[in-house]
Amino acid sequence: MKRRTKWIIALSILILAVISLKWLPSTNTTTSDTSDITSLEIDKAMYQPGEPVTFSATLNQPSSELTIHYYHLSERIETETIEAPSKDATWTWTPPKEDYKGYLVKVSTPSSTKTIGVDVSSTWTKFPRYGFLSHFEEMDPSKQQDTIKQLNRYHINGLQYYDWHDEHHQPLKTDGAKPLSSWANIANQPAVYDTIDRYIQLADDRNMASMAYNLLYGALQQSEQDGVKPEWFMYKDDQGNAYDYHPLPENWKSHVYLTDPTNVGWQQYLYREMNHVFSQLPFDGWHIDQLGDRGKVYTKEGEPIDLASSYNGFIQNAQAKMPDQTLVMNAVNQYGQSSIAQSTVPFLYTEVWEPYQTYGDLYNIIKENDTYNKNSVLAAYMNYDLANEDGQFNKPGVLYTDALILASGGAHIELGEHMLQKEFFPHDKLQMGESLQDQLVHYYDFMVAYENLLRGDVTEAPLEMSTKDWVQLSSQPQQGKLFSFAKTNESSKIIHVLNYFDASHMKWRDSNGTQQQPTTKHDLELSIKEERPVEHVWVASPDWNGGAPSKLSFTQEEGEITVTLPEIKYWDMVVLEYK
Repeated sequence: MKRRTKWIIALSILILAVISLKWLPSTNTTTSDTSDITSLEIDKAMYQPGEPVTFSATLNQPSSELTIHYYHLSERIETETIEAPSKDATWTWTPPKEDYKGYLVKVSTPSSTKTIGVDVSSTWTKFPRYGFLSHFEEMDPSKQQDTIKQLNRYHINGLQYYDWHDEHHQPLKTDGAKPLSSWANIANQPAVYDTIDRYIQLADDRNMASMAYNLLYGALQQSEQDGVKPEWFMYKDDQGNAYDYHPLPENWKSHVYLTDPTNVGWQQYLYREMNHVFSQLPFDGWHIDQLGDRGKVYTKEGEPIDLASSYNGFIQNAQAKMPDQTLVMNAVNQYGQSSIAQSTVPFLYTEVWEPYQTYGDLYNIIKENDTYNKNSVLAAYMNYDLANEDGQFNKPGVLYTDALILASGGAHIELGEHMLQKEFFPHDKLQMGESLQDQLVHYYDFMVAYENLLRGDVTEAPLEMSTKDWVQLSSQPQQGKLFSFAKTNESSKIIHVLNYFDASHMKWRDSNGTQQQPTTKHDLELSIKEERPVEHVWVASPDWNGGAPSKLSFTQEEGEITVTLPEIKYWDMVVLEYK
């Protein structure tokens, strides 16, 4: 009996080993690019329909020619060959004139390949890729140019100018008829008018929008000397004695005292101040901030204030006073999001805190925002505790989170002069390693190239998918499994597969930087229930092949498709194109 038991155990181990071979890393790992082309850039973050795209490639050595393939999704729409007699090659391409379309451009020498995304959109808010700026001291213009150039490579098309202003209730003060040339912001950091103005112009040259940050209900100490009235404030008691305020460090300018955003007098005062800003600096809009749930708050007269439902009215009134400005508002932990979503904001912005801790929580926030038919941007600060000391971001932690956000149809505000790590945007103790920088280029190229499938006119779709390989699939992110879900449009079904097989934990913030890198897996056979006749199946991933689409062989019998994924690391996107 013992001998037979040992034989059964041995046989079981052998069977498991054979099954798991498909999940062992291959020695023939596909690489996304090689080193002959050292850089590939375009001149703008997005392009108006009919606007030409200027490409610049830097080569290690002159090449006899460059072959360029232009893709929309899986379709190669154009191919051209150009000569490259020097190490620097420049050419232009005019995409089709259709608005709100993403493209992938594949550039090859005889021995190497690089890819880049191109976004043709008349407005940045359809597919927002939000970044930030947080340092506005006297600055060498070349440093500013380098910052904007770097953000352009990530296709950042909107910038939040964090704490650029003087005082919340008077963001841009004047000396006579002219704005001050410099001031200290709330943190007593220097801000210079010319630095801000130059950033706005540099961003505009790249088709990036510039958004002026400010609270909807903030005033500093002694603001009553500037015309802010006591009856405009919010109070923590119904007797009108205890101001509601946000405490700040002693070496900062002041605590922030909160005003009542429903008060008409306050609204008129602040709208006038913001319009003064727009008359002096060519911002494209207002990034409106809040501080989340304040608990019970009251007017000076002791009337309760329903903050969560007040934001729609505030934004609509603001839009009427500044019709040419784009307004975006932060919903801290989704607080007031249903009210914000009813307003004119073109997309929804969520700053994420506890209790939203897991990848599944991020997925559910974006699903909730989708119910308002508006795209999402998440402010989700990575490696939060690790950032208390100097060091580097943990690459796997960042990529797991970005893969989840992008696959779900969102965007992640994370890139500026540095990478975001705290709610105080200038904090920059952690640096991005070169490998992370390079991989994020692929992720942002991917977000642009496939924006029509990720964030376009797609809706949630049912998915029945299984595998006989040694891994389990799940409909929610789970450690040790592959998370899969689907969306659809008229012509295709888009299936996202996210790999948590090797994840060391499931907390998106990866606060201490302990998330481990997944092993690249190969040849995963999938069975997908699909009654509609399918003409093509293809796969693309920001993790391999430069994000370029790869057509897959498949069979479809009795309402079931069988297809094999060639490889997966963090995230694969599989597309079924219907006949």
